[in-house]
Amino acid sequence: MSASNQHKLWAIANRLSLRQPQRESLEILETVCDLLPLEKDTDTARALAAIRNSFPSVTDFERQFASLCFALATGVGKTRLMGAFIAYLQQAWGIQHFLVLAPNLTIYNKLIADFTPGSPKYVFQGLSDFALQPPEIITGDNYESGRGVRSADLFGENAVHINIFNISKINAEVRGDREPRIKRLSEYIGESYFEYLSKLDDLVLLMDESHRYRGKAGMRAINELKPILGLELTATPQIEAGSKTTDFKNVIYSYPLASALRDGFVKEPAVATRENFRVENYDEAGLETIKLQDGIRIHEHTKVQLDIYARESGRPLVKPFMLVVAKDTGHAGELLKKIEAPDFFEGRYKGRVITVHSNQSGDEKDETVQQLLSVEDPANPTEIVIHVNMLKEGWDVTNLYTIVPLRAANSKTLVEQSIGRGLRLPYGKRTGVADVDRLTIVSHDRFQDIVDHANDPNSVIRTGVVIGRDIPDKPTEAITITPTLEAILGVSQTPAGSENGPAAAAQEPLFKTEPERKVAETTLQVIHREFERLSRSADLQNPEVQKKIVARVLEEMQPVQGQLAGVAEQVDVQAVVSTTTAAYIENTIDIPRITVTPTGDVTVGFKDFDLDCSSVRFPPVARDLLIQRLTDNQRFRIVSGDGVVQEARLEDYIVRGLIDKDDISYDDHAALMYRLAGQLVRHLQSYLSTEEDVRNVLQYHQSELVRLVHTQMNQHYVEKATEYQVAVSKGFQRLSSSSAEVELGKVALNFRQPVEERLLIRGMVFTGFGKCLYPASKFDSDSERRFSIVLEDDVDVVKWLKPPKDLLKIQYADEDNYNPDFIVETADGRYLCEIKRATEVDSTVVQKKAKAAIQWCERASTVSDRPWKYVILPHDVIQHNRTFASLVQSA
Repeated sequence: MSASNQHKLWAIANRLSLRQPQRESLEILETVCDLLPLEKDTDTARALAAIRNSFPSVTDFERQFASLCFALATGVGKTRLMGAFIAYLQQAWGIQHFLVLAPNLTIYNKLIADFTPGSPKYVFQGLSDFALQPPEIITGDNYESGRGVRSADLFGENAVHINIFNISKINAEVRGDREPRIKRLSEYIGESYFEYLSKLDDLVLLMDESHRYRGKAGMRAINELKPILGLELTATPQIEAGSKTTDFKNVIYSYPLASALRDGFVKEPAVATRENFRVENYDEAGLETIKLQDGIRIHEHTKVQLDIYARESGRPLVKPFMLVVAKDTGHAGELLKKIEAPDFFEGRYKGRVITVHSNQSGDEKDETVQQLLSVEDPANPTEIVIHVNMLKEGWDVTNLYTIVPLRAANSKTLVEQSIGRGLRLPYGKRTGVADVDRLTIVSHDRFQDIVDHANDPNSVIRTGVVIGRDIPDKPTEAITITPTLEAILGVSQTPAGSENGPAAAAQEPLFKTEPERKVAETTLQVIHREFERLSRSADLQNPEVQKKIVARVLEEMQPVQGQLAGVAEQVDVQAVVSTTTAAYIENTIDIPRITVTPTGDVTVGFKDFDLDCSSVRFPPVARDLLIQRLTDNQRFRIVSGDGVVQEARLEDYIVRGLIDKDDISYDDHAALMYRLAGQLVRHLQSYLSTEEDVRNVLQYHQSELVRLVHTQMNQHYVEKATEYQVAVSKGFQRLSSSSAEVELGKVALNFRQPVEERLLIRGMVFTGFGKCLYPASKFDSDSERRFSIVLEDDVDVVKWLKPPKDLLKIQYADEDNYNPDFIVETADGRYLCEIKRATEVDSTVVQKKAKAAIQWCERASTVSDRPWKYVILPHDVIQHNRTFASLVQSA
């Protein structure tokens, strides 16, 4: 392996932003290229021996040429990996000819789009070589023009030729005495295009969903192409024939779904049921109805949560849909009638359901396929897809969130067959919001079976959700709650009672005319953009500041003033600015935006700690299983035969894995790594009888054990600097609107009204406040509602709010921000308040958040006109007769 080729590999991996399994696959291809002679008619027996020396999992190429399978889970990115393979082989080895095979028309069209420059998912995006000279794309629809032949190449001899064909074009059986078109003589090249391809001395074959090319016709046709190398990609490296499953023998790299779930590359599947559900109380029809109804409830809840996430994050809105798995085509038709009936959720889904099955043909099939392919488009009305085993590979949607399987299957098969199409993440990675990152399978009758199966380490489902507890069982909607200030000024974008949520307490707005309101809104925008850098909001009333604000407002309002010229009603801009500023100060809390920058000498590392090994009880495994496991993960080192390279010290199995981590330096952290590895080894020795068993566990479970140690090291990560510079980018901030999910049509409750159904409080909205900076608020518990009564009744409390997301940006972990429950202002101080169950106050996460919040308060106090303090209040100390000061003192 030359340094030049390795540099090219790294450049490709970085520019294409390859994920770790994609990068590892590319590194394996690099090794394969060093091991094999990339030429035609290679001695496959000798080539296999060379590969097996380094990759014992490959026991047979299973074709008449060297062919290797990369088994990557659905949603990890097989098409991008194909692009990386092509780019590397072209740049490092000068290979110019590639044939990409698709198993069906859907994937065929998708591959053409993804390999075409300018498309949204262009696989070579970021690679300069392909930008300067784009690849020539030859397809099953244009090859007869001769554009795939070098002499006819209009783009020069250096352009990469990528042939994309549906397998049906290649392996079509002879009908009568006629060959498939691709094998017929072409007048442009003097031979068939198939023959032309087979004579190329650098043809590399890439097989998407390669488990679909194992039939006799497909195998024979592919062998006749005589490529120098075959690269297979699939998420299911096995052939199924009836009840028999045969694994591929040429898998060189495996990244299963369990790993993709662990690393966060796909949605988190969960199974759902009803609270206290008893399946024996329902006949088949009744069970089907309740599963459909609950599927709709989950779908509607998910739709609201996606709406809220889009509003709060500013990212595009995702339109979810629900998939129903029918028994047969007749059943699919019955389901369609049931779901579109007037008595099923008031007929809301009429015209929003499509069925997909093999009996469709002609215009009906074309229309269904078009709706299916555009189901991610918000303009597509489809919300429910009913299918009968028709949704195979290639239907790569990201907005499938709910699956209702109504076809009988055992728990394992039900899960594996159902979730494949719904795993892709709409935003490319997980958001941290459970409902946005979750795929839910409704399975009341098999819930316990699936949950029991989840205890299997290889299960892809780890969680269950309960309708009525985790997911509302009544229709909900998303509302937006705007700050009270906007209602006071009369500048709310949407009138009360609409989707903007509850209105502020009834009062006359300060500005009654549209021109005045326009000036007031412009004033707020000017303050937000240009004057929040002042140390406190009170400084906005400084005469010099007022002059600057008025000038900026006049500058921005010039077109409007021009429109008002000659109209009797003129706007006193200075007066409106002054009134708006006073209202702004009255209806905000000065919450600074703080950034902390280390200065001087900065060192990073890990605090010394003892490893928690209490969860580790791995048993030793059989020898043949050990070898198979090691070949699944190419980070392990394997020698020929069945021998496993043994580390000199047991601790080295862990240390070798740790030093591959980007955030660990061997020179700086060797002592800690060996100490922790030693603790782990001693723990294994405490329950395993022999050193051979300890070594066995360290080898087989190396990745899990390394991850255990690395995770705990990250929990003790520290960054030290000689000093820190605290910078305040803003002395105060304009409050933003917040979004919430509420029961559809539910009237807001007065916050003083006792709540009987306390478990449902998260779905309620409360109003009636006098000191809150929002006209309405949601609470996560009844303790929070009672705390709001204390704040409203305490004469020392001036104002308070439940902070919207990302207002404070208190970072307590690598990428996690903490948002306290309340911000409170009194005459002599400001407070961040957290309400917690008494049993949770001392938990690790709560205390970690507390530490970060205390540091934030210390820094905020240095730049504010009054001190900040953080308090955690146990839920059982909050009573109506308590004062805020007494609660703070008792914290």
